[in-house]
Amino acid sequence: MPAGPPLPTNGQPLHVNGDGVSKDTRRRVIMASFIGNFVEWFDYAVYGYLAATIAAVFFPQSNPQTGLLLTFALFAISFMVRPLGGFVWGHIGDKVGRRTALSLSILIMSAATFCIALIPGYDTIGIWAPILLLIIRVAQGFSASGEYAGASAFLVEYAPANKRGLYAAVVPASTAAGLLLGSLLAGLLTALLSSEAMQSWGWRLPFLLAAPMGLIGRYIRTKLEDTPVFRELAAEGEAVKAPVSSLFRKHWRQLLLAVGAVLLNAVGFYVILSYMPTYLSSELGLGATESFLATTIALVTYIGFIFLTGMLSDRYGRKRVLIAASITFIVLTVPAFALLGTGNFLVIVLVQILLGAMLTLNDGTLPSFLAEMFPTRVRYSGFAVSFNLSNALFGGTAPFMATLLIATTGNVLAPAWYLAAAAVISLVAVALSRETSKEPLSHE
Repeated sequence: MPAGPPLPTNGQPLHVNGDGVSKDTRRRVIMASFIGNFVEWFDYAVYGYLAATIAAVFFPQSNPQTGLLLTFALFAISFMVRPLGGFVWGHIGDKVGRRTALSLSILIMSAATFCIALIPGYDTIGIWAPILLLIIRVAQGFSASGEYAGASAFLVEYAPANKRGLYAAVVPASTAAGLLLGSLLAGLLTALLSSEAMQSWGWRLPFLLAAPMGLIGRYIRTKLEDTPVFRELAAEGEAVKAPVSSLFRKHWRQLLLAVGAVLLNAVGFYVILSYMPTYLSSELGLGATESFLATTIALVTYIGFIFLTGMLSDRYGRKRVLIAASITFIVLTVPAFALLGTGNFLVIVLVQILLGAMLTLNDGTLPSFLAEMFPTRVRYSGFAVSFNLSNALFGGTAPFMATLLIATTGNVLAPAWYLAAAAVISLVAVALSRETSKEPLSHE
């Protein structure tokens, strides 16, 4: 039988959906779930915005462009290991416990991020510098693959039955918050320090912050009990011994639908929140400062919209909100990108806020939708495998595909058509899924 806290001593069964859980416990669950994804995306933002500096530190400068390409290649490689990580963390989370998986993943992730700051540069250890950076980025990708799914499952299983959407919205909000703080800190360091200081020691500072943030998150997680539904399952000796195998044998249809449902989120997130500054500056000729400012404003509003859509999904259902997200992307994405081409800063900001709001209809609803789609026995595995597989295939490659489509077609609206196509696939997947927002969490 998997290890897990026993049922209460009064012999009464544990109530699911968070019934009987104190407000203090729920607050700690929210904080524990928030901080892991926050650290993960803080790192991704810093790595992306300081890519030119990192390239100069870790690669020979005989060809700076090649160094920058290799730096982004390492970023992409970290996504390739995510499906594997989804299998591993899903197995641990469904067999041993959600808390165990989340405590281990945040420890590995924060330690790996911290270690990036300690690697000597190419001028000091030569080819070993990029090799060590590659190893650490792979470790980050592996550990991060369990965070989003695990935190979402943890929140949904602790939440009151009528607030699962709102609670799960904490996860994408933490992602956007980490992205925002990372980009702000990278921008601040770049503005305050000379290029020499940045290459010498300045770029290391944000990565060093990962250690205390990660340790705080791990401490909070180890002080929590596992979720009520998992404890109930473990106490009855009904946890699955091979959850991933059970997932593919018994729940393959839900798995396929989940991969399709995640597609819009995977492409939309990286195009709108990650690739957009590059698109505005490289393809539309907007200044780098203006591009950064527009994206920052959009991120701030994005966080607020996330919680609104989580509440909407609790009231009107996951399917309705997700279908609305797909339809808005199909109808409005191309016109919105066309308005970006006006070059008017106010228009660009308003369009980015609109695109962000459209994405939150999907992003704020998807965590609860995926968690409810799979039964408790394979919830962690089903979420982790579907989410990471779709993101590895379509999310990490989205900026590359957007750039390639523009170069191939000569049309700067090509990324918008790519996003609209992803929305069509997600629309079909969601339409074929069942509504679960008003149902109790299923064990079977």
